[in-house]
Amino acid sequence: MSILIFIIILAILVLVHEFGHFIAAKRQGVKVEEFGFGFPPRLFGWKIGETIYSINLIPLGGFVKLFGEEYHEIKKKSKISSRAFVNKKPWQKALIVIAGVVGNFLLGWVLISFLFTQGVPVPTNKVIVEGVSSSSPAHDAGLKKGDVVKQIALDDKRYKLSSATDLINLSKKLSGQELIITVSRENKELNLNIIPRKNPPAGEGPLGVTITSFAEKKFPWYSAPLLGLIESFNITKNIVLELSKIFVQLLTFQKPTAQIAGPIGIVQFTSQAIKFGKNAVLELVALLSFNLAIVNILPFPALDGGRLVFVFYEWITKKPSPKTIEKYANLVGFVILVTIALLISVNDIIRMYR
Repeated sequence: MSILIFIIILAILVLVHEFGHFIAAKRQGVKVEEFGFGFPPRLFGWKIGETIYSINLIPLGGFVKLFGEEYHEIKKKSKISSRAFVNKKPWQKALIVIAGVVGNFLLGWVLISFLFTQGVPVPTNKVIVEGVSSSSPAHDAGLKKGDVVKQIALDDKRYKLSSATDLINLSKKLSGQELIITVSRENKELNLNIIPRKNPPAGEGPLGVTITSFAEKKFPWYSAPLLGLIESFNITKNIVLELSKIFVQLLTFQKPTAQIAGPIGIVQFTSQAIKFGKNAVLELVALLSFNLAIVNILPFPALDGGRLVFVFYEWITKKPSPKTIEKYANLVGFVILVTIALLISVNDIIRMYR
């Protein structure tokens, strides 16, 4: 099931990315020869108008084949040379190249905006009980999921709580002593007697509760797009910062602190997201879409960003980029990317069996 959902997610991400290129090319008058999901060999396809829509054997990507991506194509079809990609103005080429990245950002934005209408965690100044361990002081005292812990009292001392950290620190500091804990439950206040453990079991605290200072809040549909856009920019900024940190660490021969995952690792994340429900899966799709957008815009050969570098060269120098250099740069870049993907996949497999 996880693999199937991963393939569906991949299909959505790729189709959105390539659809961006497709629409931009059509808008700029470039002939689109093929819109393909997966990599060749082709399994089957349909020709609608001038474009072949194909399904290919290797379902790990997709492509849009534009007429005139290489100069030698124009000689064979000179009658429509004006519709060749290479004969378009640099600004038109730039729009076509970045359209896939824009498509992925828009997908992430739409999904994040939708999630704001479904309910997202927002910080509060409350201490909320998320879970209670059996055979724990919290269970014996009668604490329940959803209780809001307001204060702890010891003799004549009162400790007001405004964060999960407050409760954690106090329960450790006052462990072994009988406390009165005040909670709010269904608009009523209750006082419960509790004795925090001095030596709790592994994975549990003195009280035996899971707590948070975040509460779920749903936003109306008319405010969700703006909130979603702000959050989308924040997510994108964080991805850029983490990627920059990884590159610096690799260049200085340090072990990356951030976890890098390939297709196998993403299948594992998909499996975990499925357990938490639909919204978790949608959040994963949004994060992957933002990641795909950022990685694709990097100025590396074989990526959209690498192609954009050659477009900017043409724009600035007013001369076509050296086609031989561009061809071999993209070939070398593709080989490097495939090698990196294989190495990451091997690392994912090793991590699975640790």
